[in-house]
Amino acid sequence: MTTWSHRLFRPALAAVALSLVAHVAVAQKQPAYRLITLDPGHFHASLVQKFMSPDIDSVVHVYAPAGDDVAQHLARINAFNTRTDQPTHWKEIVYTGADYFQRMLADRAGNIVVIAGNNAQKTDYIARAIDAKLNVFGDKPMVVTPPDLVTLRQAFKNAESKKVLLYDIMTERNEITNTLQRELMMSTSLFGTLQKGTAADPAIRMESVHFLSKVVAGLPLRRPQWFFDVKQEGEGLQDVGTHLIDLVQWAGFPNKTLRESDVNVNSSRRWATPITPAQFKQVTGAESFPAYLQPDVKNGVLQYYCNGEVSYRIRGVHARVAALWDFEAPPGSGDTHHAIFRGTKATLEIKQGATEKYKPTLYVTRTPSVSESAFVAAMNATMASLQAKYPGVAVRREGEAFVVTSPAKYDVGHEAHFGQVMANLLDYLRAGKLPAWEVPNMLVKYSTLTQAYTLAHK
Repeated sequence: MTTWSHRLFRPALAAVALSLVAHVAVAQKQPAYRLITLDPGHFHASLVQKFMSPDIDSVVHVYAPAGDDVAQHLARINAFNTRTDQPTHWKEIVYTGADYFQRMLADRAGNIVVIAGNNAQKTDYIARAIDAKLNVFGDKPMVVTPPDLVTLRQAFKNAESKKVLLYDIMTERNEITNTLQRELMMSTSLFGTLQKGTAADPAIRMESVHFLSKVVAGLPLRRPQWFFDVKQEGEGLQDVGTHLIDLVQWAGFPNKTLRESDVNVNSSRRWATPITPAQFKQVTGAESFPAYLQPDVKNGVLQYYCNGEVSYRIRGVHARVAALWDFEAPPGSGDTHHAIFRGTKATLEIKQGATEKYKPTLYVTRTPSVSESAFVAAMNATMASLQAKYPGVAVRREGEAFVVTSPAKYDVGHEAHFGQVMANLLDYLRAGKLPAWEVPNMLVKYSTLTQAYTLAHK
């Protein structure tokens, strides 16, 4: 068991009298929020701290078992502190030991617990932190298997009674093309209303492709070995698929309160991406597969069940979602996102392929029942109304479609989205509540994913 402090260098203020220092300390407004980082095994835990906020204390308490996970987390925080462009000045107070969770509850060193790591215990961590009257900022997924959903439902009930907030980190809402896709869907003159579609030809389709070997914060990402164990990380649909199901609800039914009974899952499947020992070593540093992965090793190759697809109906609208993983992206590319919403007047489609130079691009095409003149008029009027909210957003004609363009200032990148979601959480904490639809819709999201899990394992 160890306790230690990672301290930052601060210039001496030798010329300032002690009385003046004391006066300034009293006069300065102390940040209202203090972070606790619990068992940070995923790099998302560090991205919450990539930038600082005046409302968040620079001292962050970390509670974790000793090992590589916490060491990697601290190395990332140190990289933020020592970079030349916008360096941070976090001070990490770290406790490692077998009783790290109990120690966190006893110390109560902060009022927001960041949970982004091994998902095997995540739902339990969330529930116990809520019971201790701590706000929880939880990375996806909050639920891995169906029994976890029962625990999560109770955690939300307890959060309401104890007047604390439980919020998951849905960064993809802040990607500008996703944001604009949602905005255009709310224009009934342009989009109309969602079509119903069919199981074979759904009105909503989403597919995300991620890669195991990647660069994060300028450095090659080192993944923990347990990341490749679906019992600890979760399968692809329950992990990355959380974002996709969230976008279906958030964009397709904006500001609407959903119920679990609004969803009917039709089918779901899972399949593996093969990982060789050399690939495993490249991303984890390990010379061989650990014992807990051996049941999924066939002929010396790990069968990593990180791919999943689900077809379902939500309020009668057919949707299909797929989360896919490959080992490494082609040169010049990266993670990709494809999303289609078909309306009665127009179709909104995000593509991110070679044609788009692997940048998310939003296309708007009219349905055949809408005249060209009516389509153009609706497009121009809708974009004009968006200017007040998103200055600089525009469209250009490209064949039969309009391509929505936006200034570079909105393209902040995936890593910056964590700070944006944190800013949302701080707003909700000041208000003392989440939007009325957030909690019910989080439960609908995880209910959909657990139904998919059950069907895929039959």
